[in-house]
Amino acid sequence: MKLETIAIHAGNKSDESTGAVIQPIVLSTTFERAPDGSYTSGYIYSRSSNPNRTSLENVLAQLEGGADAAAFSSGNAAGMAVFQSLKPGTHVILPDDMYHGLRNQVKTLFAGILEFDFIAINEPEVLQQYIKSNTGLIWVETPSNPLLKITDIKKVVSIAKANNIKVACDNTFATPICQQPIKLGADIVMHSSTKYFGGHSDLMGGALITAQNDDWWQNIRAVQELGGAIPSPMDCYYLARSIKTLPYRIAGHLKNAQLLAEYLEKHPKVEQVMYPGLPSHPQHEIAKQQMNGFGGMLSVCIKGGEVEAKRVINSLKLFAQATSLGGVESLIEHRASIEGPDTKTPFNLLRISVGLEHIDDLIEDMAQALG
Repeated sequence: MKLETIAIHAGNKSDESTGAVIQPIVLSTTFERAPDGSYTSGYIYSRSSNPNRTSLENVLAQLEGGADAAAFSSGNAAGMAVFQSLKPGTHVILPDDMYHGLRNQVKTLFAGILEFDFIAINEPEVLQQYIKSNTGLIWVETPSNPLLKITDIKKVVSIAKANNIKVACDNTFATPICQQPIKLGADIVMHSSTKYFGGHSDLMGGALITAQNDDWWQNIRAVQELGGAIPSPMDCYYLARSIKTLPYRIAGHLKNAQLLAEYLEKHPKVEQVMYPGLPSHPQHEIAKQQMNGFGGMLSVCIKGGEVEAKRVINSLKLFAQATSLGGVESLIEHRASIEGPDTKTPFNLLRISVGLEHIDDLIEDMAQALG
């Protein structure tokens, strides 16, 4: 099936008892045993599994072309499950430009447990230099947050496999509509499903999808069940429902982001636009090879420094100044302010989540704000 069909059907199971076309929400925390003590339905306790979570995980796995998926209560919980599954002392290589919440998690919660280096993973010669005998995982985020760097997934996988190292890829910015890292050789794909999967800025979730149902995946599944950072049945239901429109929402995000990026690149008050769909992007050719679309996120550096960037952001009327991304509404934020004192993000950079408003209105709003 094509992705549009998978998105609609793989996350839904019609109700045999009532004939309901849409799967009902099963709120029960526990499930009744048969007279012999067995669980004929296959469900025991909702921390372990739940019908709505099963449906959600099924559509996630199929969209990414994976063998299995695990849903979590947030993107950070999903990422944490990967790191918790590693043996103490494992060396992990991560990007120097990545989501700051996950970066801070690794540096704060796994200090003294895991070894880690933050490097320019999109430069293969740099990556080679940091591989050690105890390196067990390379974490890729492409496009990256917030500089929109593109990493050649196939090239990283080639280096990793030659050294018996696993590769995990944060695919949140791209979504499986634009990029499928498992088909490019990645072992695990991670998502903050709060973002484009949810698509309406009203629920939280995270997800992991595996290429193989192997021992490592079973360790991750154990972290999910025993740690208990799982989404509620209600969240699973709404996520599965939102995913039904994901391919068509993404098409709108892609169109608007490309047009806005092209407009901003020509504006005299803009220093730089970071969007992989622009020929001026340093890794544009790599993006063309491994992506089906360039995503709905872009970053822009404003001439005049931090003061001017903040003036622009406060002059906008349609772009809400707020953290997060992937909703139908356009969001913008001064990213360095969010990331804290150790940020490497330029202080004149604004990160933009391009929504589904009419592009003419978005450009007009940006034009009046830039002045």
